[in-house]
Amino acid sequence: MENLIKVLIPFTLLLFVTSCSSDNECDNECPAGTVQLLDCSCIDPNPTDPCVGITCPQGQVLNADCECVDEGQPETTIKVSSNITSDVTWTSGQTVILAGRIAVEPGATLTIEPGTCIKGEFGAGANSSALIIARGAKINACGTASAPIIMTTVADEITPEMIAAGNFVSPNMEADVNGLWGGLIVLGNAPISIEGDMPNAQIEGIPTSDSNGTYGGSDEDDNSGSMCYISIRHGGTNIGEGNEINGLTLGGVGSGTTINNIEVVANQDDGIEWFGGTVSAENVLVWNCADDGLDTDQAWNGSCNNWIVALPQGGSAMELDGPEGSLTQGCNSFTNGAIYCGSAIDHIIDWDDDTNTGITNLYIFGVDSAYGAEAGIESFGGDGNCTSGSWEYTVPAGYDVSTLLSGAIAAGEATEVSMNGNGIGPDASVFGWTLGGQSGTLSSIGL
Repeated sequence: MENLIKVLIPFTLLLFVTSCSSDNECDNECPAGTVQLLDCSCIDPNPTDPCVGITCPQGQVLNADCECVDEGQPETTIKVSSNITSDVTWTSGQTVILAGRIAVEPGATLTIEPGTCIKGEFGAGANSSALIIARGAKINACGTASAPIIMTTVADEITPEMIAAGNFVSPNMEADVNGLWGGLIVLGNAPISIEGDMPNAQIEGIPTSDSNGTYGGSDEDDNSGSMCYISIRHGGTNIGEGNEINGLTLGGVGSGTTINNIEVVANQDDGIEWFGGTVSAENVLVWNCADDGLDTDQAWNGSCNNWIVALPQGGSAMELDGPEGSLTQGCNSFTNGAIYCGSAIDHIIDWDDDTNTGITNLYIFGVDSAYGAEAGIESFGGDGNCTSGSWEYTVPAGYDVSTLLSGAIAAGEATEVSMNGNGIGPDASVFGWTLGGQSGTLSSIGL
């Protein structure tokens, strides 16, 4: 067959050339042994095989780069276009393209090895690309500080080879570009508090026609797997009016799930949003998001320790909403955190009056001198049942901090310090592996 193809190719080309109209003349002449096409270009009808003369050992084959690789070796780039219904592993060194909304269905486990790139294709509305871990499914995606898992857009030219070399900074994407794909959505069987006290709900960002978007239940210890050292970038595409996808969405996720060392960069909606559930998180960095940095809903009952929200691009650093039904679940908490406000922030912290959230050991800084102090802290302490306090802050000279932090100051829980002179807040050294760390963004704001 190969020899037949070699015969047919030049014959076809010659037919194509000789059938051209006589008035289609070219100024150039082609070298001997080549033929001229209608666009006047010259090609070799019998190109030399670039891999000629290379022989591979038994058990290996030539790839497109003329390299000998193990026969059956996984492709370095794979495209996933249908839901995952059985256990699958995406391996180190692979780039995985999400060709739409991909769900890991109940009973299946998706394992993602360190150093893997996941890239979402462009899409709008119901065709937006996203990775969903459905209720009853699991994700085991734990990168490392030296080989994180990066979830981004197909427009991002970062490669697994760059990750393996220790370079986690995109060669072409600015750190404020958002909305180019969806995000990571993890759903579980833990309790949620919604209107009407229904046991489950449909997660925002996923059409109601998709049953894999259901979350909530009665298992507080539910286990959706593990997520560690993951950087989620440039997501948050809008599937409908006011219905965007968060960088990381946690719907009814139980306390048996492990979440630590997570970065969300430039999401069009919130960085991380909890919808009920009982899962906790540690070492969280959210920056350049166009809506809220950290968002709680539906009586989430977990904790977030060692966290940073920086440079919100129009939303609040934190939006803290409470139960929507009769289920309360007690307090959730944020400890050892920092908020760098920047010039585009809405509220620094937006509590609802019935919010079951406490915030302790918090450093607030980077307040722009033109920022409206009255928008700073809304309803300090939420429902008042959870512990909030031990705050430090830095504001520009002469700034009206009594209005900005009125509730915290009145409670005796806020102390002014010099810029980056805080004695409380996060341990920023653990974020060196992130885009925020490698790009110099964190060091530029003193973290």
